[in-house]
Amino acid sequence: MSRRRSRPRQKAPSASPALSPGAPCPCGLPASYSDCCGRFHRGRAAAPTAEALMRSRYSAFAVRDRAYLLRTWHPDTAPERLETDPETRWRRLEILGATGGSPFHTEGAVSFRAHWTERGREGVMEEHSRFVRHAGAWVYLDASGAP
Repeated sequence: MSRRRSRPRQKAPSASPALSPGAPCPCGLPASYSDCCGRFHRGRAAAPTAEALMRSRYSAFAVRDRAYLLRTWHPDTAPERLETDPETRWRRLEILGATGGSPFHTEGAVSFRAHWTERGREGVMEEHSRFVRHAGAWVYLDASGAP
């Protein structure tokens, strides 16, 4: 009797990368994910500034939290659905500058560079994002390319 050998199963990409609460936050600030952007993702706090919202949205892309991304997108510009590519790994965030966006403003903008890898290829996305207050909370409005 012959034994059939099954091929090793390839691990399917996970819905979101494993990130323990004590892991460093993807946004680059010197705090754990749980104490930094994780609290925003879980709905325990709202981002107090446009830059904090931008950092938390970057982290949401890193952990593939589509619900948070849609929840923090202005209803006039939000897509109906949002897909994230499981092959993309967001590696590092650089804040280039910010205007407005404080707890006392109603509008703000953040320029940044987001470094990524995908299928062995490295890349950088540079963007100038605009944020506004909507129903009392900061939300992402739209963006233009490089600042």
